[in-house]
Amino acid sequence: MAVWAKDARRVRTRGRRTAGAVLGALLLAPACSAPENTATGVTVQEVGATLDRRAAAVLRHDTDAYLDVLDPRAASFRAAQRTELHNLADVPLESWAYRVKGVSGGGADRVTAEVELRYRIKGYDEAPVSSSRTVELVRRGGDRTWYVAADRAADGTPAQLWQQGDVEVVRGTRSLVLGVGRRTAELRRIAATADRAVPAVTGSWPEPWAERVVVLVPASVDDMAGLLDSPAASYRGIAAVTTGEVGGSGRRPADRVIVNPQAYGMLGDFGQRVVLTHETTHVATRAHTSAATPVWLSEGFADRAAYRRESRTAAEIAPELTEAVRRGDLPARLPADEDFGFGLDAAGLSQAYEGGWLACELIARDWGEEGLIAFYKAVGSRSERDGAVEQAMHTVLGTTPQDFTARWREYLRERLG
Repeated sequence: MAVWAKDARRVRTRGRRTAGAVLGALLLAPACSAPENTATGVTVQEVGATLDRRAAAVLRHDTDAYLDVLDPRAASFRAAQRTELHNLADVPLESWAYRVKGVSGGGADRVTAEVELRYRIKGYDEAPVSSSRTVELVRRGGDRTWYVAADRAADGTPAQLWQQGDVEVVRGTRSLVLGVGRRTAELRRIAATADRAVPAVTGSWPEPWAERVVVLVPASVDDMAGLLDSPAASYRGIAAVTTGEVGGSGRRPADRVIVNPQAYGMLGDFGQRVVLTHETTHVATRAHTSAATPVWLSEGFADRAAYRRESRTAAEIAPELTEAVRRGDLPARLPADEDFGFGLDAAGLSQAYEGGWLACELIARDWGEEGLIAFYKAVGSRSERDGAVEQAMHTVLGTTPQDFTARWREYLRERLG
């Protein structure tokens, strides 16, 4: 049975921010330290003051104050921004702020600012989500007031859900579901399934985690791709993706589980339950997942958490690998990261997921649940892949990759043959 979900990783590296990473401070730098754009004489402080007024209007849901900051001559932009503010109305924002990173000039009365939007969802984000924006400002009137004339995502920055339409909010007991263009009943079913997934994951992952999940449900797979800044073709057969920052420590925004409504909607209750439990496992294990974690381990562990309470046989869960084993085509190695690429054929992709799941099943059988958790954490404690799995197998499992692979191949014969 192929029920595909994916962990879209954002890896923290020392000294710089990767996509999806966050910075801790919410406020702009003090005015005395604001750099000046020498071409125009405009300081970051001046631009920041305009954007501060805009941010305050967002938090108050004050349409008039929000429009007052926009260029009075930019009619189409003002109309689009009015709609965007309306789309945000039900989103439970705890904070919304802008950080101006730099200003470049197009003349004395027009500048372009590179800006970082930071916002938090109340009750879910421990730190702000960050989105890079390019904002154009113009100076108008006798008092030479600065107005926002354009605002767009910086190159390589994903879209935000409210830019795709009016956001409907459904609150579960352990989940928050934000949807655009979907029926309320559908969003409520997703919230109920996510609510059941949280305790199921806690039963598989005893380490502390937030025990709540944010789910985004866009209108289409194309909109899903926009939220991920990736081609839609990469996600047409994928039921859901989890985005977030792996590795590191400390406060962070909540991961977002992004649902592909078309692929998810084609699944029955069992498949939907598996998908959201799988994705919620990625949320729970995020702090112990790093660049060192092979995909077979992160995806296999998530599948194990999703399937462990289901009454399905190994052959039912892993049909592609079962067929391969029974025809004598036993895999020679554990799945490599590239085997999980969604541009591959469906059978090969299924075998990669199934192989990762059975590798985690093997560890739990021979080394116990505690051994599997300890192994996952030991691998994820390293910042780089080189030697991480080998070291963890030696120190935690008392084996080698070669021995483990041989055991895994024999285990495939036992479970699937």
